[in-house]
This record gives sequence, C-alpha cells and structure tokens, in this order.
Amino acid sequence: MIQRESDLDTWFVYMARCKDGTLYTGIARDVDARIAAHDAGRGARYTRGRGPLLVRAVRRCASKGEALQLEHALKRLPRVEKEKLTNARRLGAFSRRLFAERR
Repeated sequence: MIQRESDLDTWFVYMARCKDGTLYTGIARDVDARIAAHDAGRGARYTRGRGPLLVRAVRRCASKGEALQLEHALKRLPRVEKEKLTNARRLGAFSRRLFAERR
C-alpha cells in the first residue's frame, strides 16, 4: 500500500476489547497493523496473552500530539465511562468536547 504524504501525519486513537473483556486504548498511524502486532504478541505488554483484540472505536486525530492527549484523557476515565465511549459517535463527541475545552 502506498501512503500519501498527508497520511503520514494522520494518527488514530483506538479502543479495543481484549479476549478477557478488558478495554485497551492506544494510538497508531495504521490501526489494522497495530492490532495485528498486538495479536501476534508484539504490541503493548498489557495486550500480550489477551488477544485476539476486537476494535470497538477509532478516532482520527490531527496530529500525534492530539492523539496522545486524547489517549491520556481516555485512560484516566473509569471503566464505566470508557464502555460508553466504545460507540464511535460517542468517542467523537468526547474528543470534540475535550479539545473545545482546551482552546
């Protein structure tokens, strides 16, 4: 797959359900490749032995910095709140509110 220059700056935040029912939140430029790495045991230490992962929500971000900020905000939420955000529309609304507050 050939990536356009604009694709190289695109980052995504993703929420994935692990085999044990827990949620994992991460960032990647290529979510499919990152999930494959997790499933192969080459991803984050937390996901090793917890695969296969099922992607529940993905949000495109304007920059790596924005992706890191959104990931951090998501990881600080209680599990009940994270569960509500596994719907892509709710994750988008959460992201818009987060960055509107910071402007």
